[in-house]
Amino acid sequence: MSEKKSAVELLSCGKYAPAHLGDILVLGLGKSGRAAACYCLDRLGSRVASVSIAAGVIDDDGRAFAQSCAERGAKVTSDSYDINGSYDLCIASPGISQFSDFYQNAASASDEIISEVEFAWRESDPDSTWVAITGTNGKTTTTALTTHILTQAGLPFVAVGNIGDTCLDAVARHTAKGYVAEVSSFQLASTEYFAPDIAIMLNITPDHVEWHKSNEAYIDAKMNILKNLATSHGVAIMNASDEVVRHRIDDEYFLKGSQHSFECIPVGSAAGIDTPYCAIDHSASLAFLQDRSMLTIVYRGEEHTLCSRNDLQIPGLHNVLNALMAASAAVVLGVPDDKIISALTSFQSLEHRLEFCGTVKGARCFNDSKATNVDATLKAFAAFDDCRPIVMLGGHDKGTPLDELVVQAELHCKSVICFGAAAARFAQAFSDASIPVYVEKTMEPALDRAIALSSDGDIILLSPACSSYDEFSCFEERGTMFKQMVHDRADR
Repeated sequence: MSEKKSAVELLSCGKYAPAHLGDILVLGLGKSGRAAACYCLDRLGSRVASVSIAAGVIDDDGRAFAQSCAERGAKVTSDSYDINGSYDLCIASPGISQFSDFYQNAASASDEIISEVEFAWRESDPDSTWVAITGTNGKTTTTALTTHILTQAGLPFVAVGNIGDTCLDAVARHTAKGYVAEVSSFQLASTEYFAPDIAIMLNITPDHVEWHKSNEAYIDAKMNILKNLATSHGVAIMNASDEVVRHRIDDEYFLKGSQHSFECIPVGSAAGIDTPYCAIDHSASLAFLQDRSMLTIVYRGEEHTLCSRNDLQIPGLHNVLNALMAASAAVVLGVPDDKIISALTSFQSLEHRLEFCGTVKGARCFNDSKATNVDATLKAFAAFDDCRPIVMLGGHDKGTPLDELVVQAELHCKSVICFGAAAARFAQAFSDASIPVYVEKTMEPALDRAIALSSDGDIILLSPACSSYDEFSCFEERGTMFKQMVHDRADR
């Protein structure tokens, strides 16, 4: 236990829950900010001395919530980034960059600044189990699949974080014994003691550079999920087929016996997920796709041969990886193999993630609106084996490099249709491509163009590689509208 921890009077009912939280500042009133405000206000006058809310810029709904907090005793500042006073603890919303003046001003006024995820973990029951999942892509599917396996096995786990309830709302109910938390780099950037029992690291590719200011800072934030595993005796399940993640395995795993080491299950290797991590020839734990078919996990020397990849209902090799990660967590938690197999083979694609949504003139249409970056779209390209999809790319341009997107589209796609605000830059990137490339103003004419180009048996794939903010409020709205457009044109 650190010197700081030992100097604080802790409650026995939490993992690191101070008896007196003192003066609290809640930074931002998004979903997690509201959860933190309500939680602290419920304890005002007991563990909490005061609650202040620096709401930032909020809409009418946010103002109404802020007013309700004020009526309960909170001091609320809205439409202003001024931070006045001094605070024992600041709980920051993930939408607020740690490099922003707003965040830095709050940090200067507070003894400590943490994320809602960190706060929820601290307040959770000492015997509760946390499975934390992060990565650039695949987090939601892996979180949902892990929760599906555990609940199908009768274990009282709930999905929290960026899927389901906020971590703090779930913790406050005290109805679950375990939490499967999808955690972002935003949330992990402001963690200190957070120590999940199982940490799943899926992959790391450039994303959210505007928020983190550099790719290195983005990677560092992701890696925070691992920093307390050694002291908590946690297990890391890490994608060894991802270069950035694999280097961290190489750096950390060989430190066994030192205070910085942790138990690790490498999934796949540099050669891919169908090859075990042979760089660690003394490893007692690993996971891979045996004989290019069978999902296989070895944990502490015991082999668990599960189902064939063909038995999964979620398409694509990237989803085989997600399944291996989720199944590895279940093995660590002692779920019997037959229950893992049953859950793996019954799990279906989530909405907006390679979601089949209808057939138009014999062409099958798939909604992959959640693919808001290039890496996610690359995985979608390869999800259909020998069938080359007609792909719709575009939306709000994140400005990421497109060279690899072009190369992989030429390998896997029949044609490409660029649309939205990113259309011009994407079309320029594809100007010398060996496949047909078309440009449309918005998503609807892009779909109509795809239908006109398609033949019976083709695949039409919306996998934008962009965020949605040029035409839609979120990727969910974009995907829902795409599905409605397909439905309106579908074969009857």
